[in-house]
Amino acid sequence: MRVLVGLVAVQAVALVAVTVGLVVALVRGTALPGPVVFMAVLALGMGALLAGAARALLHGERWGRAPVMTVQILLVVLAVGWLGVEVAAWSVGVLALAAVTGVLLLVRPVVAWTVDTPPPDAVAGPRSR
Repeated sequence: MRVLVGLVAVQAVALVAVTVGLVVALVRGTALPGPVVFMAVLALGMGALLAGAARALLHGERWGRAPVMTVQILLVVLAVGWLGVEVAAWSVGVLALAAVTGVLLLVRPVVAWTVDTPPPDAVAGPRSR
């Protein structure tokens, strides 16, 4: 679980770094400030979402799996597209990171950690006492 949370945290930090780069580009001047602002807000929002999902996974909450898996699927699609244009180390790295993170989300210990199990009283019913 800690490896998975670490990989998701790396992705969140990378998105925050992209946000900083976009803000620097905006301050220096760009021909298209609107799209740069949009991308900065989107990257920051996705970074915050991944950070929250990583925290949720660490605490065993089920909802954290869905946004993390969605981002991994999108990263695989993007990386395969980048590899179709040019094989570069960074695109292979993104593909490997997304694939490993996606697989870790599906292994039995992670799923067991994040599945809500009902308390023993709930199995018999609330009025069975």
